Amino acid sequence: MKKLYLSLVTAFLGFLIVLPSCQKNSTGQGGTSTLQVRLTDAPVPFDEVNVDIREVRVKFSDDTLSNNGWVTLNTYPGIYNLLDYQNGVDTLLATGAFPLQVVKEIRFILGPNNTIVDSLGAVYPLTIPSGSESGLKIKVNRQLHETLETIVIDFDAALSVKKEGTGDYKLRPVLRVR
Repeated sequence: MKKLYLSLVTAFLGFLIVLPSCQKNSTGQGGTSTLQVRLTDAPVPFDEVNVDIREVRVKFSDDTLSNNGWVTLNTYPGIYNLLDYQNGVDTLLATGAFPLQVVKEIRFILGPNNTIVDSLGAVYPLTIPSGSESGLKIKVNRQLHETLETIVIDFDAALSVKKEGTGDYKLRPVLRVR
């Protein structure tokens, strides 16, 4: 009888421990999350690949927000040399606190001062189709939780910079979420 009682008490205590982890995670209700967007890069055969980042925007799953779910983060605008952020180095681009929901997409809105510098020190303009208008887009699909959420965007300059037949350089961004 004592063994049966001890087994029942153990099972009940185990149930009490497991019960909180069975609660369904709700989205868009209660709590907030702080979101960070960071930038990093893979190696490339240039001395500099400079991208003029003006704004970072995030699209949330809640389309009832103003601007169809798009929110501009507190952005640290500037000209970022992507090659400064290689080999595990990254930099904070933007941050903001938001209700718990799903981040669907991130956009980098770019300014006009985008360049590359070759190994001889020559500076070339870097043309970015629609970079300053609709921005560089990356799909994310990440649920925010009641913690600091960090989304690292790997901007692969080696695959993104293309030399055209005219000798001009274009940026066709290859972006990955990490």
